[in-house]
Amino acid sequence: MEPTSGPASRLDVDLGFALFFFLLLCFFLLATIVRCAQLVLDPYSAVSVSTYQEEDEETEE
Repeated sequence: MEPTSGPASRLDVDLGFALFFFLLLCFFLLATIVRCAQLVLDPYSAVSVSTYQEEDEETEE
């Protein structure tokens, strides 16, 4: 019995690549959902402190 190198083995490789990229896409989607949820819950945490300092300096002048 020789291993087949026809369409059946090609399908397995293609299925493996498809599943890998699908799982990678799901990971990035989950990371994006978590990041958006953090921004919705605490929107001011994304703003750097230096931005506040620059605004304060401009208003004092």
